[in-house]
Amino acid sequence: MRKNASYLSRWQRVRRNGKTVLAVAGAIALLMVVLSFTAMPFHAYHRLGTSGDALQQPPDYIVVMGAGAMPGGAALMRCHYAALAAKSFPEAQIIITMPSAPNDFLNSTGYEMYRQMALYGISPDRFRFETKGTNTHTQACGIHQMLKSSESTALLIVTSPEHIYRSVRTFSKCGFTNAAGLPAFQAAFDTGLLLDPDERDKAITPPGRSVGLRYNMWNYLKLEIDVLREYVAIAYYKIKGYI
Repeated sequence: MRKNASYLSRWQRVRRNGKTVLAVAGAIALLMVVLSFTAMPFHAYHRLGTSGDALQQPPDYIVVMGAGAMPGGAALMRCHYAALAAKSFPEAQIIITMPSAPNDFLNSTGYEMYRQMALYGISPDRFRFETKGTNTHTQACGIHQMLKSSESTALLIVTSPEHIYRSVRTFSKCGFTNAAGLPAFQAAFDTGLLLDPDERDKAITPPGRSVGLRYNMWNYLKLEIDVLREYVAIAYYKIKGYI
């Protein structure tokens, strides 16, 4: 009887804890859905992207942070912004940081990023590669070791907007005190073009034709996940002393 009572008691505790976890998860999900109908997710995303320090001089190096496989949305955006920066600062060298398999560099993502940027007419002589770092911290420290640079070396770090704050702070902690960020923001699109001409002047459109429900809400939900993930990463980096 005692064993049965003990088992029943443990099962009841598990059920109570499970209900609590589900209730908290449901509340968080509901809050995220509610916030997706506001501009708060974009403002949080934009704040992370514009939190990098301003560069006080032309960069000596443009650092392009890797972003998964090529072709991919984030990687292509970073390559585009980095190529434009390379044209604006023709004296700057370009460092692409992305791990690659040993003895297989020509099939690596880093090499594909180089090929994408070369389409903008940038000389191959300007490119260098950091291929051993596996996260922002080890990549930043790897580049510092590669360059053996002084504190005056100016870096322009190109990465996704939500990654700017952590990247700039990590490079600064590794020894680059003159580092700034260039966020690879997507260009804005006139959502009014998604409506028929006779719908554009209406104050209220049917749910099936509402741009907010069809696109904006889902985009903001994705931004919330990106921002939440980045805040967790920032907290982890602060605990580890990386920033």
